[in-house]
Amino acid sequence: MFAAQSEAERDSFLQGVFPDGFLWGTSTGAFNVEGAWAEDGKGESIWDQFGHSGHVLLNQTADVACDSYYKTGYDIFLLRGLHPQLYKFSVSWPRLFPAGTNETINSKGVDYYNRLIDQLLDSHIEPMVTLFHWDLPQALQALGGWQNDSVIDAFVSYADFCFSTFGDRVKHWVTFHEPWVISYAGYGTGEHPPGITDPGVASYKVAHTILKAHAKVWHLYNDKYRSQQLGKVGLVLNSDWAEPKTPGSSEDVRASERYLQFMLGWFAHPIFVNGDYPEILKAQIQAVNQHCSTRVAQLPVFTEEEKSWVKGTADFFGLSHYTSRLVSAGTDGNCTPGYGSIGNFSLHVDPSWPQAASSWVHVVPWGLRRLLKFVSQEYTGTKIPIYIAGNGVPTGDTGDLINDTLRVDYFRRYISEALKAVKLDAVDVRSYIARSLVDGFEGPLGYSLKFGLHHVDFGDSSRPRTPKASAYFYSSVIQKNGFPSEASGRSSAPVVFDRPALSKLPNLPASEVPSKAKVVWEKFSFQTAFERDMYFHGTFPEGFTWGVSSSAYQIEGGWDADGKGPSIWDTFTHIPGNVKNDDNGDIACDSYHKVEEDIYLLRALGVKNYRFSLSWPRIFPTGRNSSINSHGVDYYNRLIDGLVANNITPIVTLYHWDLPQALQDIGGWENDALIDLFDSFADFCFQTFGDRVKFWITFNEPQIIAWLGYGQGVFPPNVRDPGTAPYRVAHVLLKAHARAYHTYDDKYRASQGGVIALCPHINWAEPKSPGDPRDVEAADRYLQFLLGWFAHPVFKNGDYPEVMKWKVGNRSELQALPSSRLPAFTAEERDYIRGTADVFCFNTYTSKIIAHSTTRLRPFSYEYDQEVSVSADSSWPYSGVSGYRPVAWGLRRALNWIKEEYGNPPIYIIENGVGINTTSDLDDTARIFFYKTYIDEALKASRLDGVNLKGYNAWSVMDNFEWLDGYDPRFGLLQVDFNNPNRPRTPKRSAVYYAEIIHNNGIPLPKEDEFLYGEFPKNFSWSVATAAYQIEGGWRADGKGLSIWDKYSHTPLRISNDDTGDVACDSYHRIEEDVEMLKSLKVSHYRFSISWSRVLPDGTTRYINEMGLNYYERLIDALLAANIRPQVTLYHWDLPQALQDVGGWENDMIIQRFKEYAELLFQRLGDKVKFWITLNEPYNTAYLGYGVGTAAPGVSVRPGRAPYVVGHNLLKAHAEVWHLYNDTYRARQGGLISITINSDWAEPRNPHSQEDIEASRRFMQFFIGWFAHPIFKNGDYSEVMKRRIRERSLAQGLSQSRLPEFTESEKQRIKGTYDFFGLNHYTTVLAYNLNFPRVVQSYDSDRGVATVSDRSWLGSGSTWLKVTPFGFRKILRWIKEEYNNPPVYVTENGISERGAFVFNDTQRMHYHRSYINEALKAVVHDGVDLRGYTAWTLMDNFEWAVGFDERFGLYHVNYSDPALPRRPKASARYYSQIINCNGFPDPATGPHPCLEPEPEVTPPDPTPGAADTVSFLGLDLTSQSAEIALYVLFALSGVGALALALFGYKYGKLAKRSPKQSHVELSKM
Repeated sequence: MFAAQSEAERDSFLQGVFPDGFLWGTSTGAFNVEGAWAEDGKGESIWDQFGHSGHVLLNQTADVACDSYYKTGYDIFLLRGLHPQLYKFSVSWPRLFPAGTNETINSKGVDYYNRLIDQLLDSHIEPMVTLFHWDLPQALQALGGWQNDSVIDAFVSYADFCFSTFGDRVKHWVTFHEPWVISYAGYGTGEHPPGITDPGVASYKVAHTILKAHAKVWHLYNDKYRSQQLGKVGLVLNSDWAEPKTPGSSEDVRASERYLQFMLGWFAHPIFVNGDYPEILKAQIQAVNQHCSTRVAQLPVFTEEEKSWVKGTADFFGLSHYTSRLVSAGTDGNCTPGYGSIGNFSLHVDPSWPQAASSWVHVVPWGLRRLLKFVSQEYTGTKIPIYIAGNGVPTGDTGDLINDTLRVDYFRRYISEALKAVKLDAVDVRSYIARSLVDGFEGPLGYSLKFGLHHVDFGDSSRPRTPKASAYFYSSVIQKNGFPSEASGRSSAPVVFDRPALSKLPNLPASEVPSKAKVVWEKFSFQTAFERDMYFHGTFPEGFTWGVSSSAYQIEGGWDADGKGPSIWDTFTHIPGNVKNDDNGDIACDSYHKVEEDIYLLRALGVKNYRFSLSWPRIFPTGRNSSINSHGVDYYNRLIDGLVANNITPIVTLYHWDLPQALQDIGGWENDALIDLFDSFADFCFQTFGDRVKFWITFNEPQIIAWLGYGQGVFPPNVRDPGTAPYRVAHVLLKAHARAYHTYDDKYRASQGGVIALCPHINWAEPKSPGDPRDVEAADRYLQFLLGWFAHPVFKNGDYPEVMKWKVGNRSELQALPSSRLPAFTAEERDYIRGTADVFCFNTYTSKIIAHSTTRLRPFSYEYDQEVSVSADSSWPYSGVSGYRPVAWGLRRALNWIKEEYGNPPIYIIENGVGINTTSDLDDTARIFFYKTYIDEALKASRLDGVNLKGYNAWSVMDNFEWLDGYDPRFGLLQVDFNNPNRPRTPKRSAVYYAEIIHNNGIPLPKEDEFLYGEFPKNFSWSVATAAYQIEGGWRADGKGLSIWDKYSHTPLRISNDDTGDVACDSYHRIEEDVEMLKSLKVSHYRFSISWSRVLPDGTTRYINEMGLNYYERLIDALLAANIRPQVTLYHWDLPQALQDVGGWENDMIIQRFKEYAELLFQRLGDKVKFWITLNEPYNTAYLGYGVGTAAPGVSVRPGRAPYVVGHNLLKAHAEVWHLYNDTYRARQGGLISITINSDWAEPRNPHSQEDIEASRRFMQFFIGWFAHPIFKNGDYSEVMKRRIRERSLAQGLSQSRLPEFTESEKQRIKGTYDFFGLNHYTTVLAYNLNFPRVVQSYDSDRGVATVSDRSWLGSGSTWLKVTPFGFRKILRWIKEEYNNPPVYVTENGISERGAFVFNDTQRMHYHRSYINEALKAVVHDGVDLRGYTAWTLMDNFEWAVGFDERFGLYHVNYSDPALPRRPKASARYYSQIINCNGFPDPATGPHPCLEPEPEVTPPDPTPGAADTVSFLGLDLTSQSAEIALYVLFALSGVGALALALFGYKYGKLAKRSPKQSHVELSKM
């Protein structure tokens, strides 16, 4: 058929499109991309073993690969950009069945594929799932792998599981991907795992097994699943095309036929023809065996039953094809088993065929067409569709990795050949799948071969993915369904626009001074940090529009391309010294040449709109309509058409600061002529683009134009006239805006139906002293001068704000000027300007602290006219741009101010984002924190405050030219490499995060964070804790010896305010008061510690202080009399100073001393104490006390050794005391004894990064595991701790590890020395890897982890303590999984406050409520064996190095009163109620008796001025009612409405007013 083709005919390119319904796709394989080789219970595969045995180039492995296991969101992001209909991926058999059989099923692996499939379908991409893509479980290989027939049943059982689990959503199944490769490379040449070299026997045996396994799985689907799931099952066979080396030679023709039958027919013939191998194959093997003296090859035989079973077992023919071969007849007589010798053919290539990076791939496009015709004739005919399921070309790892022109050309030509097969040869091809989505692990050649449409940087632990030129090319092929000739391009269907609804805005009177919007400060400025920062979960109203923004000069480049005229920014940036690093926008992001690239990434983000600006000089090079640049118009038409085709609404700014230089030459915005000229430009744009653009912005940030351009003169045109020019320019801008608005209104609105507005910017203004009317007035004035300057004329009365006219007028008079420097509008102009906006658009980035200031009269200045001073709070985080500190709560207030000031118009946030000063910020955590908090404040404004917010746009879509700062600060969601001429764009983590927010339309409450109603098990222990040094006082009373904390607190500069525990809460003298507090809390237990030096003044049993011991005896008796059981800690950090003087915990004599001390207490107190804790938080003793020295004894000179020695001795001391109790006292006394270990929970800073996940695990093993691993696991430190400290020690030139080693007998002595797991837990951190210099010897450098906090987490009175309830459940579950579910007692958990004292401590109630609820989830949902919970702490006390500054107590202690009166805070009542209810009864079941307040005699109020009522979420309640209100109202789940009903019934009568409340933990303001 093709023999007569001329070369020109053969190689011609065919224009045209594929049939409707053609499926375009891309692919990956599990072992190529997933990584996570041993994560979450995955079993080892043969590829893992192969890589770990050093069989891969440069000893590379697939351990992390592209990290796709953790990067589902990233891969879906790329797929959304590419926009295929199919994504072919494989399931990793050992990820689901770690041992290969269904005896163990790995649920986390199942979760991963469920997530991937669901997200694909969510993005309108069909999953095509391969069951076996070469990665056999190693456990099955150990039994012989595919050579053992038993693997068939294992494969069927695995397939059955996949069909039943995923088949409701997966409709395309591939049983085997390229079985020829498995047989040939895995068992023939041995270059793939399992590395068996047996081409004559094993290779054929494996193919036989695979064919039977395939057939069995097809029948399984056909019989059991097809009728309900309606899917298709096939397989993918790979084949080269074989072209006879000499077409005229019949021998070469026959050899080519043999080659195809040995490669393709081997598998295709049994399935698609007759259930048996091709005759040519059988005959050739027989001939070789007859010719040779020994059998060269052994082809297994199918029984008749097997043939009928195998035949017809495919619903489609998956074809994978890369290259072609020239084939000639082999030389007879070679009896060495080999692929060519058995088949009797030789392979060659035409030297004119271009070679790819791999020796086996040559670019021979026409081979694909011929192969498709061969498959169609030989196997499929018209009955079975062909899916091209793998086609691509490898490039190398050198040269330009992004601009892969070779791949673009390859795809173009191969896809054209597929089109010929469809159009010219009538072959039924239904799909084309490009290999591959991303670069990956390519078998024996590791990462040296690149097949990806997206480049993966394997040198970067975050594995960033960058679209290559081929991705953009292929996506355009997908979009056009082939190669339409320009004339017959697909006509796009009319687009349904997401256009803003038009409503006439009200006419508003002039603002008062200060404006009525001052209510915003009254509402918000007196909020506590807790009220202000409480995170709010929810979604935005339906129809909310999400977008990203950019501007012409910042991204387009092409500064003089195709006839564009110069702008004032071109002129300005070309003068050296004007911009940082002499950067300019000549090329910028080169968006002028990258329309397809930009749309690809906008599509990936999933935005509903894209706001960009038009470059006036690109359209009118001289600024006038006498010169129209058609190339510029074409660029914007292409951009707008592309957006519209992808359902992205264009929001178009007419002027974003880049005035044509020709117009600046006639005076720029100081010249009234610009009003007409701007109108003429706007008119042209409305006329040209308005059929598709329905949202117009006239001016972006006009205040910047007027003030920075004409006042300060730092922006072009660099006019420095701060007192007059800004006002003149603003006057012209307002008139130009109004003119353009009226032009649109009069000429275009009726036919085009769009909206038009201007876009000022706002910094929120927070009064320095919200209680000082002058500062409130100053803040209002600041906003009127900034925002009101332009918004007041447009949205109110057509004129400037009264305060502006008043201030500038009065100051002009004081400056002896004949008239105000602020120009006046005529009555006619006011009417013309008023109402010239359909919606309210604004940009915002930061907040300012504003105070009233009397400013200088000279020089004249817009800045001085405001009479304010501007500052920032030092606690606000920095960004990459000075003056732009993120202050998220300012956004909610700004939105409320706009609502109050301008009558709640439809509002669009057009720019909001953060600059980070770095060349690479792909893992841009700070930007995620920014969006997470700012978008949440917008959500509060929308949902809680009734602000009419319609849209939110992030600034900016990509890193770009940032004006005077050049390219230094990066604002983009996409990173742009400005050093690469192609300006590749790489999605940052924030892009994936923002895409998720868009997809969810906000920040819905995660399911796992929903509140759980229920009760703890019966006999659950409820306790509260203290420690001796923190509460007792009596530091020298009755013969007490000195402790290390006595000495430390008496050392200058060690403790805040030089506080000491000399008196503390004076509990040594107040047993009765303490017990009364405990009784009113209703606790079942009380945890306290014994002061070693109070009982044994010098730490030894040489002298026992009976007075000290008697104190504890009396306390225990009083507790038991009150039915409260003591939980006694032997050591809570207060070592006798006498023992420290001989080395303390660094001296192993301490072990015996501690044992003697413990024995005394067991003897004297053990009959009454049934719950002992040996050590409290040994981590803090070792690390804080002997590592960094911030706790007693303050040792910090050996940070790389002392902590480990101390930890070693603490563990041995604990074990000795446990054994002492176990062997001598347990039988008689019947108590429990264990240790209390403290730990934060660590989340990975980037949950999508294997490196951060490993860092978080390391953090846990170095923290909780340091002491728990020896006790609760194997008597020794964890492997990661031993390995890292040993490696670093040896690298530092030491002969052995700085971590001491236990002997075998010590390990046995330590292992299992627990009766329960005592856990102190307060907070969570985000962990990431940090490599310290090799020479640094310290615990921190050994651990190699740094931590940060998420900015959305609520703070507390302690910098280290963030409110993170979710971490509590996670650490409890981790303890269960890591240490085999020991009984757990939480022995401390609580929160601090600082500053002015308030009794109504809602934050503490919230803390305990949410943490205890997470503990309940751990019990109910996770099966954690939690036996008790202890709140820290009973009363405010001495908090170690911070003295009395931080207060954790449920009871307040008034230290300014010598009587030290204690008084319950609201949280005390709240906690007692949780205890009373043993958890959280469901309000849906009606009022619960445990919620009924009990009558109680209130102690007299020792604090003057304490209120009887508290303001709680808008109600004035007694503190007792507020507690119960909080309990009911803090419901986060769907039963919130019921909770409200109960709340309203029970407490409504207490309140004079009862505004509607939100069911979440925030009130509507």
